[in-house]
Amino acid sequence: MKLPLRSDVDIQPAQDDTRTGRRRDVLAAAAAAVLLAVAAVVGTLIQRTDHSLYVDWAPLYADWLPHVGPGTPLALAVAAAVVVHGHRLAARLPWRGLLGAVWAAAMAWIWSLALVDGWRRGVAERLTARHEYLRGIDRFQDIGAALRGFTGHILLTQPDHWPAHIAGHPPGAVLTFVGLDRLGLGGGGWAGTFCVTVGGSAAVAILVTLRALGQERAARTAAPFLVLAPGAVWVGASADGYFAAVAAWGLALLALAATRTVRAPGAVALGSGLLLGLTAYLSYGLTLLALPAAAVLLLSRTARPLPFVLTGVAVVAGAFTLAGFRWWEGYSLLVERYYQGVASDRPYAYWVWANLAVASVVAGPACVAGARRMLSAVPDAARRLRPGGPVGPGAPDGLVVLTFAALFALVVADLSGMSKAETERIWLPFLVWLLPTTALLPARDRRRWLLVQACLSLLVNHLLLTGW
Repeated sequence: MKLPLRSDVDIQPAQDDTRTGRRRDVLAAAAAAVLLAVAAVVGTLIQRTDHSLYVDWAPLYADWLPHVGPGTPLALAVAAAVVVHGHRLAARLPWRGLLGAVWAAAMAWIWSLALVDGWRRGVAERLTARHEYLRGIDRFQDIGAALRGFTGHILLTQPDHWPAHIAGHPPGAVLTFVGLDRLGLGGGGWAGTFCVTVGGSAAVAILVTLRALGQERAARTAAPFLVLAPGAVWVGASADGYFAAVAAWGLALLALAATRTVRAPGAVALGSGLLLGLTAYLSYGLTLLALPAAAVLLLSRTARPLPFVLTGVAVVAGAFTLAGFRWWEGYSLLVERYYQGVASDRPYAYWVWANLAVASVVAGPACVAGARRMLSAVPDAARRLRPGGPVGPGAPDGLVVLTFAALFALVVADLSGMSKAETERIWLPFLVWLLPTTALLPARDRRRWLLVQACLSLLVNHLLLTGW
């Protein structure tokens, strides 16, 4: 039995659109700011005392460096245009026009923020640093041999060990940049351009997913927030922004197949499986995408796409395994490599809560307020999802359940202890799915919250030199 997908006439619980509800939104954002301040103070004390955090501007992996750059005027212009006109255009544009506009605007925002640091420092040299992927692509002249010997270079004690980011991920990540190089698009400039172009499309994938789940109005409301996401600071020229987009499109195709809103749902489900399978070979932690994927199937009340999805996943896994890379062996060695480095010194007792402060910066205050509303709506959404549960016209179940699943995956990642610091980029594939919670904010407050999001992004990018 499939759950009928509803058009969200009023995506916001009316009982919370009150002065009290709006005050709670502000208090939630303020609490996140206090958490960040405490994390900064405590982190600074820990770093000065025993230097065990290995970050220069705790809890963010960044340096204090107030600066402006060639991207500053464009960033201000994009922010002003989206704040002033974003919601009106999102409500009026035809759907396909909205998707194109969001992708273009998201890329403009990401590019402008990256270029605040200049072309070389902000884009071209990001993926050529000593820990990055491009430092190892010359060792993939024979791709087959490199894959067969990949796990033999993960540990620091092994000869010619991989740079940190290659060792810390399955080979699908570095193979992306090997592929670009083989196409004649080698070097940091092309790699950065690829990451920005693909990473900007994550916002489009999220909109497609929401609409497929009967939440078009929520998608249109959240669209400006997806564009001016503070996380764009880290999407720019970051491989994790590319990972986030691949993951988002995998879920989008799954939603389209599950709701049968495409002509060939089986083929689309297979495509979803291929992308979701690829994500597991881009980053080990992205196996947690199983949680939001399960949420999509739950909301659609169907398991029809599952055989096709699993087939797609199996094709990707089989291809890498036959080529000589065993995922489970790689992950086991990664855990060992992880604790051979600074992770053995970084205190879990600090990062397990300081990571959440970092997440509040990447998602932004508006998303914190939206997540508060999402959490308060979870019980009602769960009751409606039970067989025979009451049907609430316009209830934001798709939005609430999907974003809750992403939040739950993030919490699991946090508790695992495998994400101590640098989560501003590592958690991007999950944090982008919290942005739609901004659709739950009262209409009268949305422009103010959007302005806050933009200001936070601009402050972070102009006051800090972020790194990965």
